[in-house]
Amino acid sequence: MTFTEQDVADFFDQTTQTYLSFWDSEGVLHTGYFASPDDEDYRAAAARTSDLLAAEAGIEASSRVLDVGCGCGNFLFELAVKTGAEGTGLDLSSERISFARQRQREIGAQKIDFRHGSATNMPFEPSTFTHVVSQDALFLVPDKPRSHEEIFRVLRPGGLFAFSDFLQPRKEIGQRARQHVYDRVRWSSGYSLIEYQQALAGAGFEILLARSLRDHISQTYRVLGQMARDRASTTDDAAARDWMLAFAASCGEIEIAISEGEFGWGIFVVRKPERADS
Repeated sequence: MTFTEQDVADFFDQTTQTYLSFWDSEGVLHTGYFASPDDEDYRAAAARTSDLLAAEAGIEASSRVLDVGCGCGNFLFELAVKTGAEGTGLDLSSERISFARQRQREIGAQKIDFRHGSATNMPFEPSTFTHVVSQDALFLVPDKPRSHEEIFRVLRPGGLFAFSDFLQPRKEIGQRARQHVYDRVRWSSGYSLIEYQQALAGAGFEILLARSLRDHISQTYRVLGQMARDRASTTDDAAARDWMLAFAASCGEIEIAISEGEFGWGIFVVRKPERADS
């Protein structure tokens, strides 16, 4: 099945409150980078992913950062606190942008703003940002080459694009992975690690880092599944309990898809050449 940007936007608009209510009230929803195979601290692992991307990109106080697919805005809030960088978040989901703006008002993050819009038609002038970042979002863009063109356009010459994203390591996807990974979040198709690099190079980027993080995504879903089962065992809300148990079961199916090479995760850092046309 091929999903459209509207399908993706509708899905995340409809599920935002579910995730906030049943899962994480601050909207932390991305994959974790774990300290060891025995690490079960999801929140610390999720924060470690953000720290890793920020470090690899060299984000500092003078940086102007665009977060594409920013969701609820957590990465930008963390960057503002830890580096003092100025940031803009862009997301297809109006619900998540609304949540991010509300949190911004509560936190008082003066150097952060959020825009509702598409990665394939960004509302920014060329060469606006020193850095573009993204966490587990660009896989959902149906027209991925167009999103790469837009990111290249809004980056300043010499600017860095640092991101994590889900991978499709092989072309053929079984029914289990299709149901629990791809169709579940309105994901049509993706790149393998090599294909991603080829696509980025085709858009004009210089590849600095491309690394598979398969073990970390498998651990993420193992930990999330156990967290969901633990929470289900202590809740009196039948609807919440059923949702958590269904999510836990889905996490198990996702682990199988990862082990069979149907689902992966990677980190990339690429650069727009100094002498590049916008």
